[in-house]
Amino acid sequence: MSSQQNPAPETAETAATEGPRPRRLTYAAVLAALEGAALAAGGLWVLVRGVTGEPDDRQQAVTLGITLIVLALLPLLAARGLLLRRSWSRGPAVITQLMALPVAYSLLQADSMAVPAGVALAAIAIAALVLLVNGETTRALGIKGPGRAE
Repeated sequence: MSSQQNPAPETAETAATEGPRPRRLTYAAVLAALEGAALAAGGLWVLVRGVTGEPDDRQQAVTLGITLIVLALLPLLAARGLLLRRSWSRGPAVITQLMALPVAYSLLQADSMAVPAGVALAAIAIAALVLLVNGETTRALGIKGPGRAE
């Protein structure tokens, strides 16, 4: 018997993570990270204003600020997973974009300065969705479609 060990067979996940990361995957990760950073910044702003300012309801302002900060974790974790080419990360990233679309629509219905924010949010969410469902991104993450299991 030989003391040499046979190398482990190549799996689809290790094959998917070889080579350079596709730019579309990087762009999707950047968009998710921007959304997470915006949520965290908004949450901090609401939290600070609720604690130091004169809100109508201090408890409601603090709760909203903490909620926004916690919600920021989803796109931030998804962005990190996309950069590391983890297949699980596409789900949270897609969910984040799908949740952003109704928010963008409600901002577009406002008669205020919120309309440009709605346009920007809608554009980012649609662009990220297109990048996330792209075939190149799917292959880079090692995601197989239905009926393609090996």
